[in-house]
Amino acid sequence: MITPWQGPRAPRDGLRRTHDAHAVRRFPFLASTLATSLVLAGCVGFRPDGGADLARDAAVERLGASLHAAPADASASAARDAEIATLLAQPLSVDDAVQLALLANPRLRRTLHGLQVAEADLVQAARLRNPRFTTTRTSNSEGGFKNETAVTIPVIDALVMPLAIRLERERFESARRSVAQAVVEAGLDARRAWTEAVAARQAVDYAVQVLDSADAATELAKQLEAAGNVPARDRMREAAFRAEAAAGLARARRDAVRARERLVRAVGLDATSAARLALPDRLPDVPDTLPDDDTAIEALALRERFDLQAAKFEVDALARSLGLTRATRFVNVLDLGPATVMEDGSPMKKGYEISLELPLFDWGTARVAKAEGLYRQALAQVAAIAVDARSEVREAAAARREAHAVAVGLRDELVPLRQQIL
Repeated sequence: MITPWQGPRAPRDGLRRTHDAHAVRRFPFLASTLATSLVLAGCVGFRPDGGADLARDAAVERLGASLHAAPADASASAARDAEIATLLAQPLSVDDAVQLALLANPRLRRTLHGLQVAEADLVQAARLRNPRFTTTRTSNSEGGFKNETAVTIPVIDALVMPLAIRLERERFESARRSVAQAVVEAGLDARRAWTEAVAARQAVDYAVQVLDSADAATELAKQLEAAGNVPARDRMREAAFRAEAAAGLARARRDAVRARERLVRAVGLDATSAARLALPDRLPDVPDTLPDDDTAIEALALRERFDLQAAKFEVDALARSLGLTRATRFVNVLDLGPATVMEDGSPMKKGYEISLELPLFDWGTARVAKAEGLYRQALAQVAAIAVDARSEVREAAAARREAHAVAVGLRDELVPLRQQIL
């Protein structure tokens, strides 16, 4: 029974007990648990490359470009700006456009910084919460006092740390592959935008030639009509062709501006750098044949696509998260540590304190249900990505074959005829 002068002890979320023996002797697993946690914490730290090695390898192998770390200081930013200026000092090639996107695209840099967040979560999972120190002092009107102190350690965190580390490691691996996928997509977007921009510029040059030819034909038709050699109908037909050619040139110039701005956005240039952007006059020649690499292309996509790999790692992470949620559904707080009691006129008492969450209102069923739902959702996402991957590679292979056939036909038949007409 607590005497009035001691005052009521504010109950926390657990139970308290003092004893004459030390806590470590009463709970020998505490020392071993803490030792294991310290070993695990020492094995997990920040990587020198921040986990961007996979993205760098993907940039080299799939894009033929180099990926640099996001600039962290003024000197690194100056070096990046100098490299961008070098690329813009001459007409931009398709490979330079890809390299420029990896250097200047702010959306890609944002994705790269997200990798740092994922790595920080992994390192944090290997860190115990700091010990908690509590003290309570009560006194009576006669000058007597009572001191109670305790230092508790989050035991539940130490117990689930191995599973939490594996969970965050799976998520970190998923983030690494998502970043690699973003790097590849940024390079491919820049390559497509460059092709469209150069093609649009080449179309403007062709439309100018058509308009010049139409001007000459219209002037000749006027002279022939004045001399009585052709009827007015022929002169009006040439005038109509000239008007259509002028409208075609206006549309070509509009499309060229749009394509150029899409390229500016794809590589991430600001207004000053965009003003220095120069493009070549024409696209490279169409190859006579395409490499025959359509064999097992679906299996290649399922094996090499980073988005599918990232989704699989996310499924593994959610599976571990589900296990962790089930393991801690009843007890989320379990703190244990030594405690002392000093009372006026009595020797100091030593013991231990246990702080345990009591599952009276929340039995963890909602957390478990949410984890199960997220896990099943991720499984469905993997299946959807696999279906899309197979379909997209088949579609891309067919589109490439058809586009090559059309390009060869235009090069060998239509373009020579147009040149003769002009």
